[in-house]
Amino acid sequence: METQFVIRLAKREDAEAVLKYLNQAGGETDNLLFGKEGVPFTRVQEEELIEETNSSPKSRMYIAAIGEQVVGIASIRGARPKRIAHQSEIGLSVLKKYWGIGIGRRLMNEMISFAESVEIEIITLEVKTDNERAIRLYEKYGFEKFGTYRRFFKIDGRYYDADFMNLYLK
Repeated sequence: METQFVIRLAKREDAEAVLKYLNQAGGETDNLLFGKEGVPFTRVQEEELIEETNSSPKSRMYIAAIGEQVVGIASIRGARPKRIAHQSEIGLSVLKKYWGIGIGRRLMNEMISFAESVEIEIITLEVKTDNERAIRLYEKYGFEKFGTYRRFFKIDGRYYDADFMNLYLK
């Protein structure tokens, strides 16, 4: 059975659903920068973040939705200083129930297409070194590891490393 989902730009009106998503996603995996406590944003702060992100010339926030439920989020943030304006950083996550059905791939396609359209040349990300599923996805797109940040995460008193990866579009 195939699950139907749509990928689209996040809108202010999505703020409540985005916060609900982040709280759920944070509780499902240790691969994110936050845990089950979610993110410390109010609905109004999330609305402002969505609007600010999507109004910036080199930044966007995308959601994957099934009906009204957000099941995945991806964001790309371009650098503002002129000397590094050719760079961007991305983040991507999908609810565990929906892993393996192409949502991450479709979100990545949206971010790369956007990056190319605004002349971003380098996309950077960090990924927990034991997140093999995500690393395989990034490598399929041509991301290359360029370093490891030892003890990047501290979860329940234990340290975990993160790999830094770049995709060179030009």
